[in-house]
Amino acid sequence: MGKKITLKDLSSEPGCLAEYDPNAMQIDSAKELINSFIEPIKKTESINLIDSLNRVLAVDLVSPINVPNYDNSAMDGFGFNISSLKKTKTLKVKDTVLAGKPIKSNFKGCDAIQIMTGGKIPKGIDTVIPIELVKYVDNEITLTEIPKVGANIRKTGEDIRKKDVVLNKGTFLNPAELGLIASLGFSKIKVFKKIKVGFFSTGDEIVKAGEEIKSGQVYDSNHFTIHSMLKKLNVECIDLGVIPDNKIIIKNTLLNAAKQADVIVTSGGVSVGQADYMKEVLKDIGQVLFWKLSIKPGRPIAFGKIKKSNFFGLPGNPVSAMVTFYQIVQNAIKICMGLKNDGPIPLLKVECVESIFKKPGRTEFQRGVLFQSNGLWKVKTSGQQGSGILSSMSKANCFIVISADKGAIKAGEIVDIQLMDSFI
Repeated sequence: MGKKITLKDLSSEPGCLAEYDPNAMQIDSAKELINSFIEPIKKTESINLIDSLNRVLAVDLVSPINVPNYDNSAMDGFGFNISSLKKTKTLKVKDTVLAGKPIKSNFKGCDAIQIMTGGKIPKGIDTVIPIELVKYVDNEITLTEIPKVGANIRKTGEDIRKKDVVLNKGTFLNPAELGLIASLGFSKIKVFKKIKVGFFSTGDEIVKAGEEIKSGQVYDSNHFTIHSMLKKLNVECIDLGVIPDNKIIIKNTLLNAAKQADVIVTSGGVSVGQADYMKEVLKDIGQVLFWKLSIKPGRPIAFGKIKKSNFFGLPGNPVSAMVTFYQIVQNAIKICMGLKNDGPIPLLKVECVESIFKKPGRTEFQRGVLFQSNGLWKVKTSGQQGSGILSSMSKANCFIVISADKGAIKAGEIVDIQLMDSFI
């Protein structure tokens, strides 16, 4: 961004940054600016490892041991010294080594041992041959093929060396990470505290699920989709319900949320309708970076600050709310959580089997279905692409990403896609 510019600078004087337009920003510029104004959480806590799934590691994790901490067999078989094979391919089996039950014998000459997976390699043994590659008769083995020296032995520290940094600060702890941490002997781990995210929907037409609906009203699907997306990120959710189109109530709700939450997420009220009061309220109590992005769906979206809380105002249309959450909000929340930035969401190139109408000017995120045909992966749209058609979002397993400068897509053209699985 060049010189350090604050959010207050931009909100009060948009012209202080070249090419900055709060009403028509490209998505990549918006992400860059958001990232520069978000601070990761600093508070940490030590918790039991068993409770740390989907938390964020708050320290670099240094191994206190070698893994494995002894030379051991990678499979069930027979151990011997490769020099024994200079004179014979038949070796006498002198002992058996089980995992967890090492023996102290030193082996010399033409002796061999039977050893199980994980068994500690005794002194004098430098090679293990799988049981399938020998003939075992009368306590003797005859090798049917000669392995390389050192074969099938896992060496001390082969996986991890003592004092290695095994996991970096900011790592999201999935099951594999928990297993890795446990293999080093840790029963407790230091993680960042969960951030708090307050969320609510706005609109006089919004009705809670379970209540009777009348003509001109809609059920609040955004409440459930936003809550679910937040829960998948494993944040602490503060549910502030459905707020009517009333400036005073909206203002008080936002100020109340700012006292509790690190991030505030709303849906509805950020467009240009007569009852869309969010913009007016935010100008009074906060600072706003932008109101619109050059994307489809999801053009009316706001980002800013209310006190110390990060604010995201999502569109009211259900698909637009989900798309903007995935494309904008999710990564910002991950930064707040203390997660290290792994870069942009991966784009895969796939043949599109149908034409897609599009005008240049906005980046589009079409809902798509990735499927296999004659051994090749291809993509098609999941149905009608209106911003209120939630069923096509449910059918989709990817986004077809069409850049702002692109026009219509022809059938057979290669397109970029983002897998839905790329989003936590």
